[in-house]
Amino acid sequence: METVVIVGAGQAGIQAAASAREHGYDGRLVVLGGEPHAPYQRPPLSKEHLRDGVEDQRLALRPPRFYTDAAVDVRTGVPVTAIDRTVGEVVLADGERVPYDRLLLATGASPRELGIPASPSGVMTLRHLGDASRLRSLAADAVHVVVVGAGFLGLEVASTMRALGKQVTVLEAGDRVLGRGVSSTVANALERAHARDGVRIRLNDSVRAWQTRGDGRVGGLVTTDGRSLHADLVVVAVGVRPNVSLAECAGLPTSDGIIVGPDLLTSDPCVAAAGDCARVIDVAAHVTMRLESVQNAADQGRVIGAWLAGAPARRYAAVPWFWSEQAGRRLTIAGLVGAADEIVTRGDPDAGPFTAFHLRDGNLVAAESIDAPADHMAARRLLSSSSARADGIDRELLADPNVNLRAYATRRAEETVR
Repeated sequence: METVVIVGAGQAGIQAAASAREHGYDGRLVVLGGEPHAPYQRPPLSKEHLRDGVEDQRLALRPPRFYTDAAVDVRTGVPVTAIDRTVGEVVLADGERVPYDRLLLATGASPRELGIPASPSGVMTLRHLGDASRLRSLAADAVHVVVVGAGFLGLEVASTMRALGKQVTVLEAGDRVLGRGVSSTVANALERAHARDGVRIRLNDSVRAWQTRGDGRVGGLVTTDGRSLHADLVVVAVGVRPNVSLAECAGLPTSDGIIVGPDLLTSDPCVAAAGDCARVIDVAAHVTMRLESVQNAADQGRVIGAWLAGAPARRYAAVPWFWSEQAGRRLTIAGLVGAADEIVTRGDPDAGPFTAFHLRDGNLVAAESIDAPADHMAARRLLSSSSARADGIDRELLADPNVNLRAYATRRAEETVR
């Protein structure tokens, strides 16, 4: 009997297992997860779970009976320590060796550290369920919370802490919030929303040293500009590093991710990678990308699931999209921000819902929407239409809030079919 092994029990790994069964795979299917918990969703960790606490069954990626009904052997708390590609086996921490015919690496990513030695108790990162539960416990007694890093996770945590009534300061080493993820138009709108919510954001500043209380807990910090800040709790959210050590030690190419082709296969035709750990290299399209989002992990899991079931590998071509909720606003992004040479804005960023459409050479490449779900859905449809990408797009139409973008997107899609 053939065996498929998936290393990683997160969104990409579990979706790939489900998709393999949906595509008719009837062999042995083993999912190995390093964490002790059943597979769970990560987005609530910085929001609902941190604010209210969420029962395990509501966090679950799949109900328990799914794994029984689909005959998926999920092993939790079982770290994989090595891959032996010469014989087609993975080696577990307890010495057991699990053979594979096809292997998927969905190893995810780990939080970056600040690099300041001797972090006291009360300084932590947020990535896993255990982190979130501990953070929620520590927050109960905290008054002053400092978040280091104004990326998506940092700002979501800051927003949740404000909802819990904490005094929140965000330190960001860059010159604006969300420096890598969004346009300056969207970043400025969200920064204003956080300011209205009572979050203090300090740009071009970070942590130089910790200050501790008599019991060893963090009591404050000294910033890089020499100021002292009181802090009962510090959350470090300065990005992640893809978990590539397994692949690297097995001789697979890595570079800020496990290198895969457009079909998500590594240089070894029996090994694939998906999710936060995978860097997709598409030489023909001159694109290299590693995306950190639930939707990307799920989409890649669906694509590679067919390969796990024995079908020929196929190109991953889904339109990436992402969402974040913070300071009472909902941001949705479709496409790849940063590839544009022109931005067309629909609505007023200072007065309610709006969308920033990103164009390159007159063609739509991405759209960022705040509190504008209809715009987001229309943008996703436009981006999935080869006509919208190849034939240019009407700038005045995009900018006019009175135009029905859904109808326009439908017409463009019909033009593509014809």
